[in-house]
Amino acid sequence: MPIPACKLLAFETSGEACSVALWIDGGLRQRLASEPRRHAELVLAMAEELLAEAGLRLRELDTLAFGRGPGSFTGVRIATAVVQGAAFGGDLPVVPVSTLAAMAQGALRCYASRASLIALDARMAQVYWGAYQIDSGENARLVGQEAVIAPEHARVPGGDGAAWLGVGSGWSAYAAALTASADGRLSGIEANHPCEARDIARLAATLFAEGRAVAPEAAVPVYLRDQVTHRR
Repeated sequence: MPIPACKLLAFETSGEACSVALWIDGGLRQRLASEPRRHAELVLAMAEELLAEAGLRLRELDTLAFGRGPGSFTGVRIATAVVQGAAFGGDLPVVPVSTLAAMAQGALRCYASRASLIALDARMAQVYWGAYQIDSGENARLVGQEAVIAPEHARVPGGDGAAWLGVGSGWSAYAAALTASADGRLSGIEANHPCEARDIARLAATLFAEGRAVAPEAAVPVYLRDQVTHRR
């Protein structure tokens, strides 16, 4: 599949790092900062800088994209609010992108991994879990379903005998349980790998070409679970 030709701005605030990336017909520019309490402030300035550098106005883009979760509840809400506001202001559609998929895309970029088991610490003795493989178009594609589960219940997809890379904070928080669940099929672990807007943008460009953009009001976060605190 050829590199999708479009202009889009992608926002990612689901973790400790926040980032914004500008995709122009396959070319990428990104701003990234690790300042968790300043996400809302920083992403807007990053977006303005990237557009100014490219000599573009918001309305000249084809679409916007954002990391729709799972991840930090506050962080995911920030990206959702920012992208909805910008989309309404610029009269643009939006492409929601799974943060787990983006991390698998980043694992391809950083470690040449074509099969990744993404596990983010979801607290409450659970992980946000998703298994991804890289398709012929060099995009991360979900194998099975994303879920929020106890780490001991995580399962590696069967079939092709691929060796899987463990990616995300869950592999640090629940290393023993997840490693046991992988049943000897791990190629390694990258627990500190962040989600970045550049990988959101790469996936969003393909999803936009596939007609997967939505109206701003339909760009909503995905938490994978409704209960976010312990009941007492």
